[in-house]
Amino acid sequence: MLDLAIIGGGPAGLSAGLYATRGGLKNVVMFEKGEPGGQITGSSEIENYPGQKNPGESGFDFMSTWWKQCSHFGLTHTWANVTGIRKNEDGSFDILLEGDKIEKAKAVIVATGSTPRRAGFKGEDEFFGRGVSTCATCDGFFYKNKEVAVLGGGDTAIEEAIYLSNIASKVYIIHRRDGFRAAPTTVEKARKNEKIEFITNATIKEAYGDKAGLSGLILNTQNGERDLKVPGVFTFVGLNVNNEILRLEDGFFICDVVDGGQVDVDLKMQTNVAGLFAAGDIRKDAPKQVVVAAADGAVAALSALSYIENLH
Repeated sequence: MLDLAIIGGGPAGLSAGLYATRGGLKNVVMFEKGEPGGQITGSSEIENYPGQKNPGESGFDFMSTWWKQCSHFGLTHTWANVTGIRKNEDGSFDILLEGDKIEKAKAVIVATGSTPRRAGFKGEDEFFGRGVSTCATCDGFFYKNKEVAVLGGGDTAIEEAIYLSNIASKVYIIHRRDGFRAAPTTVEKARKNEKIEFITNATIKEAYGDKAGLSGLILNTQNGERDLKVPGVFTFVGLNVNNEILRLEDGFFICDVVDGGQVDVDLKMQTNVAGLFAAGDIRKDAPKQVVVAAADGAVAALSALSYIENLH
């Protein structure tokens, strides 16, 4: 039986693995169906992590050193797709894996994070991957010297618009309000960028194109419809928490969740189920910042250590 199962390999999961193994747990496995790093590896720029050696580096470069450090004390990475978690009568947990495999653990930390939310405009699904994207780092290169649009008003949207301005000939930022959730300094930086144009109090009504891909967007604005002819649009309108592994056969969750599906935890990252912890973007009130996710992982690991010690 595992001492601790960590589900998710982003900053929260990696940090949890580091603190758990360094704290003395010998049998700790991090389940992640891909390479460790998490969603942040798709970010074009990280510049606000305390002590960062190279502010402004990409998320991929930033996370590239984490696994070596976090595995130094014995953390193991298992490439597996976790499909569920069940608690047994003896207090242990079953980790259900794809292929009807089961791993048992004394405690579990869930750090599965979140995924980009769809904006919901007509044509979004039809042209997803053919002009509609949620990753500027992944797809920005395809729009070199072309005009593109960014939908959203948070930090990610504005930061990615700035990143795209280094590639595209022009970037339109489309936002449904005048005000922005992004940090004022980030917004000001974008406003000073000559290649960025703000289109506020506007929404995307429809994306249109042909077999070759996206041709443009029909916007609803204060002055009526506007035809914005762009071959690419990047949407940053929030995230959906990846909580499906916490759902039971009857449709309910194994632990308490709040509106929106985030896991309800206390300051120790403990859920209402003894031995089950949640950290990072999946937990309630998560600020969606790498430094916080890493801290969550550390807290969850320390709490798990205490929980496991008290089992004996």
